[in-house]
Order: sequence, then C-alpha cells, then structure tokens
Amino acid sequence: MVAVDRCRVAARGLELSCRRAGAGPAIIWAHGLTSSMDDEDRLPLIDHNRVASIAEVVRYDAVGHGQSTDPADVGRYEWSELARDMVAAADALGIDRFVAAGASMGAATALNAALIAPDRVAGLALVIPPTAWATRAEQVDRYLASAAAICAGRIDDVIALSALVAPPDPLADVWHARGAERLRAVDPLRTAAALRGAAVCDLPPLHLLAGLDVATTICAWTGDSSHPVETATSLRDTIDGADLVIATAPADLTRWTNAVIDLVNTVF
Repeated sequence: MVAVDRCRVAARGLELSCRRAGAGPAIIWAHGLTSSMDDEDRLPLIDHNRVASIAEVVRYDAVGHGQSTDPADVGRYEWSELARDMVAAADALGIDRFVAAGASMGAATALNAALIAPDRVAGLALVIPPTAWATRAEQVDRYLASAAAICAGRIDDVIALSALVAPPDPLADVWHARGAERLRAVDPLRTAAALRGAAVCDLPPLHLLAGLDVATTICAWTGDSSHPVETATSLRDTIDGADLVIATAPADLTRWTNAVIDLVNTVF
C-alpha cells in the first residue's frame, strides 16, 4: 500500500479535502457525482495504488462532496467551475503540468480543465464519461425528479426508481446496492443540491473539443444509460488520436488501470 498524505487546499474561496500518494509526474483524479474519495475506495474503478507506483496521484473531494466545503449556489457545480477548482488545486499543491483524470462528473471536470488550461493539462484520462448533448435532457429530468423526492423525504422512492435503470455490465451484481448505500449514508439535502447542480451541466460542444491537442484515453462500459458508450465514442471520434477502452465484464476493468498507466508514461 502506497503512503497517503492528507491535506486541505484552498480553491477559489472554498476548501477541498485532498490526498497525495506516490511520486513523479502528477495525475489529478476527480470522482463522480454524489461520490467522494471514501466512496470510491469502496468500489474503485481505477487501481490508484498501481498508478501511484509510477506517478504522484492527487485525489480530492469536489465542492459539496465528501469532506470538502459546500458552495453557496448550484452554479458552482457546473463542470467548467469544477474544472477551475481542479486547476486551483494544482496551483495550491505546486503542480505545474498534470494528467487530468476522473470518472463521470470527474471525467467532465477533466475535459473542461483541458479547455480552460491547455498549457497545464498534459493528458486526459476520461473514465465513464456521462450523458451529453442529445442524451442529456433525459438525465437532467432524472436529476431534478430525484432532488425533489429527496427533499420531500422520499429517498426510498429514489432508490426504487434507480433500480429500474439497467446497471453497467461490469458491475451489474453490485451497482444498485452500492448506489442505495451511498444515498442512505450522506446528507440528503447535500445530495439534492449536487443533483440540481448537475442538472445545469453538459459537455462542451464537439466543435470546441475538436480543437483539443492532448493525449487522451477514454474508458467506457456497456449497459449503463447514464454513462453511454455513445458519449465515449463521440469523444474518441472528435479528439484527434484518442484511445477508447470498452469494458463489458468485471475482468475488463483491469485494462482501464493499464490504459491510465500507459497514458502517464506516454505524456511524461
């Protein structure tokens, strides 16, 4: 197990809870919506210990998540704002260039960071990129309905509705149980705020992403309408030279860690 240094850093008026592990070139990892570093540790998509054997891995709780402080309004959850927080975290930790990486909301954060600070982002690792563009509206409706139900004290209804949505194929046996556990464990009003914030988000237009000049690895899985393969393939086809790794079974997830390690070794 790689030693982990825990710290808190200032990010544009708020504080982020951070962890640093390993040494060498930096990769900054952002988690998904309503998740946290602790939550990811229970069901990791990437083996951060393996990555930390060849790089410095920086992880943090996004604003309004985990042990980080809460924003005053939902606009601060917008993915371009979260990207600015990622760059602010790099500044606070003295990191110049880094691989921007993350899962779901974290993937969107990393992608926006490459647009906002192209001179800082040496590579992109986008894991299960979320619904975007034409598929986004239905997801937004789910977020708003879930936020309203949570605020009304109907968490069981949210869990029941979530169970009707097909899980990702590689984690089909555990996905819904983990989601229910997470919903019951965190402050419901905090979760509702994060969901409302996510409802104002979408990925940047493809014509802007086509201008990116950065080594990119995309990891997607089948079976999950909240993280559709269509988003991943659109990003692969738009970002010049991007690689795509698709998982259909649990064993395939090891390939994601391998791909992230290969990316770090390639760009540094």
